Amino acid sequence: MQPDHTHAFSRPSQRPADSHFSSGPTRKRPGWSPSCLNDAFVGRSHRAADGISKIQYCHDAMRELLGLPDDYRIGIVPASDTGAVEMAMWSLLGARGVDMLAWEAFGKTWVNDAVKQLPLEDIRVFDAAYGDIVDFSQIDDDRDVVLTWNGTASGVCVPNGDWINPDRAGLIIADSTSAAFAMPMPIEKLDVVTFSWQKSLGGEGGHGVIVLSPKAVERLETYTPPWPLPKIFQLTKNGKLQEGIFKGSTINTPSMLCIEDAIDALDWAKSIGGKQALFDRVQDNFKIVKNWVDQHDDLAFLATDPRTISPTSMTIKITADWFTNASEVAQSRMAKALVRLLEDENVALDIAAYRDAPPGLRIWGGPTVDAEDLALLTPWIDWALKTIEANEHTNTENE
Repeated sequence: MQPDHTHAFSRPSQRPADSHFSSGPTRKRPGWSPSCLNDAFVGRSHRAADGISKIQYCHDAMRELLGLPDDYRIGIVPASDTGAVEMAMWSLLGARGVDMLAWEAFGKTWVNDAVKQLPLEDIRVFDAAYGDIVDFSQIDDDRDVVLTWNGTASGVCVPNGDWINPDRAGLIIADSTSAAFAMPMPIEKLDVVTFSWQKSLGGEGGHGVIVLSPKAVERLETYTPPWPLPKIFQLTKNGKLQEGIFKGSTINTPSMLCIEDAIDALDWAKSIGGKQALFDRVQDNFKIVKNWVDQHDDLAFLATDPRTISPTSMTIKITADWFTNASEVAQSRMAKALVRLLEDENVALDIAAYRDAPPGLRIWGGPTVDAEDLALLTPWIDWALKTIEANEHTNTENE
């Protein structure tokens, strides 16, 4: 029998009030309860006047919080952020050469689709290893670009939009699901922005949102892809944008419970001060974790450039010698044991690194997370690390 060292180190005296730190679906907004859905438009057609009104209210609230230019469209689409990105790629790409940018799992998924699923003739792939980011100086203004603005799986985000020429000829499609409502973005320089409510708003899954610039609309109305488009990807009809999609008439049947949940989160965001208040909450959360990691001997952010560290999907690697000197199999086992120990103590749920990323931790610090909970979480991670280290030393001595 192996000795149990979980009591060898003093446990912190206080747990976080909420142990939900998952990177998606994420924690509900403070004060949420199922009663927030009591006014949901259920048991009726979503195409009834009151149903369309609910959806349009959701559109308007998102537009206001994001600070969209007046001539940008916003609409709810099927299949979460994934559906929104696929819709944009299948509907818009092929008119020009495409630069695909990837530095984590989701970006690599879009690369795979562009290379293996879409018959694109002119495609360049720029990719980087986990923790790094691509060289934006290589991007051609005459080509379309597809990228993930905030790498949920790697904790690496685009530092700014200075590299984007506002007069570029090509479109920029930005998967922004872990960035929207959480950090400043140069939306006026982007042509397609996609996200889901299940990230920064703590909403339910299954629905995506797509934002289109006038240039993206022009492309849709002047270019017809050479491949067939399924119904859930069709943004145009007879060569014209289906404006109803952006006025409450969704492509397919949405969940009005999810719509109500999104409205609740959006109303909460407006009540605390809007977009800037959301950004401030994220930065308060990030400061706590960054200060802790910066002073830690055994942890570091996976991002190699401090400017690219994501303040929402904070991805952390274990740098202690006892961990890095172990085999990859042992590292994976120890990281899983660390996460399991924190879950068993009910202090942090679902904070394992993404399955394709190096073993470590991924802590969500979006606007629905309270800074006080993160401050209470970090001592527990310290305790868990010491416990895992002690158990590993004992296992080594017994081998």
